[in-house]
Amino acid sequence: MPLSTARKLIAAGWLVTGLSITGPTLAAPDEIQVYNDDMDAPGDVGLELHINYVPKGAKTPSYRGEMISNQRLQVTPEFSYGFTKELEGGLYVPFALSSDGRFYNNGLRLRLKYIAEQPENSAFFWGLNTELGYFTRRVSDSTWGMELRPIWGVRWNKWTFDINPIIDLPLSTGGIRAAAFEPAVKLSREVAHGVELGIEHYSGLGPLRDLSPASQQEHSVYAVADVALKGMELNVGLGKGYKNTEDEWVMKAIVALPID
Repeated sequence: MPLSTARKLIAAGWLVTGLSITGPTLAAPDEIQVYNDDMDAPGDVGLELHINYVPKGAKTPSYRGEMISNQRLQVTPEFSYGFTKELEGGLYVPFALSSDGRFYNNGLRLRLKYIAEQPENSAFFWGLNTELGYFTRRVSDSTWGMELRPIWGVRWNKWTFDINPIIDLPLSTGGIRAAAFEPAVKLSREVAHGVELGIEHYSGLGPLRDLSPASQQEHSVYAVADVALKGMELNVGLGKGYKNTEDEWVMKAIVALPID
């Protein structure tokens, strides 16, 4: 994809942001991940399992009909396909097992990820991931939503730094009516062949056009490990909500399995 085309795509995404600034916020807690430049090769199909468990979380809903997060297990298969070296598509099918022992499907999401091709041995990477989804009221007070996730990162020596300045956009009416700014960052270091240890930080800074004061912002931090095994990749982490978060502790895992 030419650079001029990529710039137009990103500009269009930011235009959507501006037009949607007064809609409700959207949250997608079934996926806890900082995106980098990993892509399926053209023609390849991939499968990731996102598995999250909240041993200690909210015990009362924040709106009528919400599934409480305390002792909730979420399992979300994500199917992906490499269209080109720079473009990848994906499909999420989120499920959840609630604390009452019932199993639910919580919607459906599509995504399109673009990563700009860089010169060989370049330390930098950048791109844009866009998601469009339908959500049940169990997990969102807005039925339809969109996520814009710019991707920037750099690698030097054995270190990798990624930042995703995420914007959640509403596409239907709901209880919260403003696009939200939810940046995520990750710093990791390779400690052995195929093994990286790192820190992921997730923030909820409030409405994009009028960010919340620091005392009202949400923050959580995860200690994570990334392991490359034979034919698959594993990301595991333990998270702690330390400011204004509903979930005090969260355990997560992402298992990436190539499909031949």
